[in-house]
Amino acid sequence: MRYVLIGAGPAGVVAAETLRKADPEGDILLLGDEPEPPYSRMALPYFLVGTIDEAGTYLRKSETHYDELGIAFRHARALKIDPAGKTVALEGGESVPYDRLMIATGSSTVTPPVPGIGLPGVHPCWTLADSREIARRATPDSRVVLMGAGFIGCIVLESLIKRGVKPTVVEMADRMVPRMMNAAAGGLIKKWCATKGIEVLTSTKVTAIEDTGEARDPLRVMLDKGAPLRAALVVVATGVRPNIAFLDGSGIETDFGIRVDSHLKSSADGVYAAGDVAQGPDFMGGWSVHAIQPTAVEHGRIAALNMAGGNASYHGSLAMNVLDTAGLVSSSFGQWQGVEGGESVERMDEERFRYTRLEFDGEHLVGAICLGRTDQIGMLRGLIQSRVRLGDWKARLMEDPQRISEAYVASTQK
Repeated sequence: MRYVLIGAGPAGVVAAETLRKADPEGDILLLGDEPEPPYSRMALPYFLVGTIDEAGTYLRKSETHYDELGIAFRHARALKIDPAGKTVALEGGESVPYDRLMIATGSSTVTPPVPGIGLPGVHPCWTLADSREIARRATPDSRVVLMGAGFIGCIVLESLIKRGVKPTVVEMADRMVPRMMNAAAGGLIKKWCATKGIEVLTSTKVTAIEDTGEARDPLRVMLDKGAPLRAALVVVATGVRPNIAFLDGSGIETDFGIRVDSHLKSSADGVYAAGDVAQGPDFMGGWSVHAIQPTAVEHGRIAALNMAGGNASYHGSLAMNVLDTAGLVSSSFGQWQGVEGGESVERMDEERFRYTRLEFDGEHLVGAICLGRTDQIGMLRGLIQSRVRLGDWKARLMEDPQRISEAYVASTQK
């Protein structure tokens, strides 16, 4: 059996290792289109602040790991898939045959159509190559403009702060982390940043970036409102999207990502998808892309078992984000926006930067937002994922949403 895995991130690596266990004799080819060994993007912030070196980002530390498992790892970019002929066309003209194929090509950064976005000193923060450039330019006391205050932007912000730069954040939405936080929570995070000396401009767009030619702060960032910003570095964190363009003409069904079933199988025979590129079952219903490493790892494992002839089912990932923004921990789970006909309750302590909001569907907790506390995170997730009926505890949580630990113990220890 010939297995080809396109993408050497967590999904691809775990899939390759799982395949080797499930099929000791099969041929396994793992393809990665970056020049480094397979690494974790989640480790890049630690590389940026110098906590780890480049080798510390690698998913497997031994240089002979893949050879020892009989996994062929190659640096190559897939250009086209032919499901009928069961081949993958690679950059350079080579065509690779397969019996089973997994697509785990991940996501790429979205580059906004801003004049000057390609100037030297303007970088996304998505690859090791990006991180090297940012680390070189983000020196202590240097001025840095961060475009985007979403999940990735706030992770980058945390690293920039630790490097001692003077950051200004520009976010086109009306609040920080708009896809993870409601207006109250996003506003509280912005207020927290202000207490740390971080300027955050919400409801503001970058309209152009100019090169002034000056030695210090050579970039001028033009805004749709307010004065221009001077910077030595502009970091672009305006979102990501799944890498599916190369599938055009393949016949593989796509939406935002590759549509897969509960076995992580695509619409094409013998073709599976995993990780950020897979639009798979959502724990709360429907199909979604959940671009987080735990989902990618589980996708890779389930897909590999089925590629090797198994019958493993994926029951859906829970939308979950935990973020540290300049020392303020925030989290959101499940249907944090609420559901039609549902009920909600919230409590805010602005002075202590604490906020809790719970979303209910009948007697079930289906979503939550939490700021300023870490002790509730595991229990909030447990209450949502267990689909436990809260009974009388729903009314008690509506009166006091801080009683999560009591509700969890009472509802799950029956």
